[in-house]
Amino acid sequence: MSEIILRPATVDDAAEMLAIYAPYVIQTTVSSEYDAPTLEEFTRRIRTFTEKLPWLVCIIDGEVAGYGYASPHRTRAAYQWSVETSIYVAQDWHRHGIAGAIYAALFEVLAMQGYYNIYVGITSPNERSMKFHKSMGFVISGAYQESMYKFGQWRDVLWMGRSLRPHDGAPEPTVPFPEISDSPLVSRALRQAMQRIHDV
Repeated sequence: MSEIILRPATVDDAAEMLAIYAPYVIQTTVSSEYDAPTLEEFTRRIRTFTEKLPWLVCIIDGEVAGYGYASPHRTRAAYQWSVETSIYVAQDWHRHGIAGAIYAALFEVLAMQGYYNIYVGITSPNERSMKFHKSMGFVISGAYQESMYKFGQWRDVLWMGRSLRPHDGAPEPTVPFPEISDSPLVSRALRQAMQRIHDV
């Protein structure tokens, strides 16, 4: 039986995570970047975002099979309770429930931190991603028509969103992820999410 670990990512995971991400940049429109970041830049992103938000990594038999993270949705104050999410899974590990497990963990962790909304931008057409996000509770929020130019073509970006909690009253300040990353509640959320991974 394979050993499966779902845990917070560290900079030590950067090279393996970048190896997963780079083909999405170079070969697909999933990423809006033209060139894959350097390891130095990718490591900087991990350090910067994890000061407040979770980056999670799925390791199977000692190798990174996928990762996901949250980033700020907008930088102005009124948006501080909303995040964007991204998940990348190694090509050999598609259809094993890894993306769903990472999302399930992110939902729990971000709710613990006090966030209210998750948004994801999907470059169209991508029916597989739309179907997956609908299965995870996302609904279509809108689209930016012909807002992205890559591989010689203008493309729409569809936005989908998911609420993490009722929008009742004024929100409390969010809690930085490092303050809860070692808590029993986060550990339990990660263990429960791992149960979604199958056939490994």
